[in-house]
Amino acid sequence: MQTTAGTLVPNATSNATSNATATDASATDASATDASGTDVCSAPTPRHPRPDGQDRYTISEVVAFTGLTAHTLRWYERIGLMSHIDRSHTGQRRYSNRDLDWLDFVGKLRMTGMPVADMVRYAEMVREGESTYLDRRELLESTRRDVLTRIAELQDTVAVLDRKISFYGDAGRAREGERDR
Repeated sequence: MQTTAGTLVPNATSNATSNATATDASATDASATDASGTDVCSAPTPRHPRPDGQDRYTISEVVAFTGLTAHTLRWYERIGLMSHIDRSHTGQRRYSNRDLDWLDFVGKLRMTGMPVADMVRYAEMVREGESTYLDRRELLESTRRDVLTRIAELQDTVAVLDRKISFYGDAGRAREGERDR
């Protein structure tokens, strides 16, 4: 599999894993902080480290590294989002570090809200090689514009929430002041 589309960073954390960890932590610790005082609800879930010098992983190891399910990994392969995954002599999938890097990139694309069909189209263009650089760039630029639009919308939403929170804080202090009289 080519990864010429850009530098890929290892190991994406899945939202499902992050949410499950945050929920578990909140349920067991009323303050939702760990021993160091870090807010576990906002801290990323610790990822399973890749062993140094290893470049062949079973599907269960990839599940541990990425937080994806085995079903999702097989589906990615079936729809063409992952190129050919090597197999052992017994037919078991053997993922490489390059595959894990690709999965991390796919995770980033998922976070952008890119439709699966566009991700598959991007993967096909990567496999086609350098002749698709311009098309890949256009697809990523379009996705980036969409993400920036969503960020602006979310910032507006946060501003509304901040105003409401401030209003209720002020109203609460005013009521407490009236009771103290």
